Amino acid sequence: MTDIEPRPTPQSIDETLNLLTGADYVADRALATVLFLSLRMNRPLFLEGEAGVGKTEIAKVLASALGRRLIRLQCYEGLDVSSAVYEWNYAAQMIEIRMEEAAGKVDRKDMEKNVFSEKYLIRRPVLDALSGKAGAAPVFLIDELDRTDEAFEAFLLEILSDFQVTVPELGTIKAEEPPIVIITTNRTREIHDALKRRCLYHWVDYPDAARELEIVRRKVPQANERLSAEVVSFIQKLRQLDLFKAPGVAETIDWAGALTELDKVALDPETVSDTIGVLLKYQDDIARIEQGEGRRILKEVKAELSAAAE
Repeated sequence: MTDIEPRPTPQSIDETLNLLTGADYVADRALATVLFLSLRMNRPLFLEGEAGVGKTEIAKVLASALGRRLIRLQCYEGLDVSSAVYEWNYAAQMIEIRMEEAAGKVDRKDMEKNVFSEKYLIRRPVLDALSGKAGAAPVFLIDELDRTDEAFEAFLLEILSDFQVTVPELGTIKAEEPPIVIITTNRTREIHDALKRRCLYHWVDYPDAARELEIVRRKVPQANERLSAEVVSFIQKLRQLDLFKAPGVAETIDWAGALTELDKVALDPETVSDTIGVLLKYQDDIARIEQGEGRRILKEVKAELSAAAE
């Protein structure tokens, strides 16, 4: 549980924007608007976009700013009910059965009722997300939903429609107050329309240069101002290339931090070459930058920033 008192959800778009900004998440008004509507309408928010643009961070920031628990379901291929929703503590149940038998208790119905009780129920993220109290519902992050299969996606429909789960031995468990649901996907496959219809949708794009520079200032405040400007400008141009994987905002922050650790106050070709692995994760992309694209981009960046300073 969080040690922060749960706070009420924002009452306007401006309050939502201020809430995100106050937690050092630099959002645009479009995101603040759809997030406000999601909170007001008790509808899941479906966030789609490239990896590294800050989708997961939205849920983390929201939980922190509202003083709510963050419950994260990290999706992967093969995810099933026992891993995502609940399972029974079979080892503890067997011990209990043996102890009752040793004590001479042989009533099958009483024994079954005892071992299939809340005491032996292991709550996984889905069931845990339904346990919030009124005014303190957790933020439930379903992260990278596109990594699961369609069968699990279909199972989520009941959760997102009625916010309840049926445990055969206990009955239906329904949320006292629906959790704040944030769903993210990197669009490696299409999510079915039936699930999307239950959500509000927002595409999280790469930020423009001004917003990305503000992000760097907040996340790496010790970075030199000139260096931050060059880093952002360089990455903005890098994303215009046909790369296998363009760097996200997370890489921008990492690169600015790494360069600051190296006591750099400006970019130069050697530094770009030495640290390019912080930005790019595929050898073909790295080779392309080292074969001349990097020097060309850096030259443009220097020229543009010098012209802007005059």
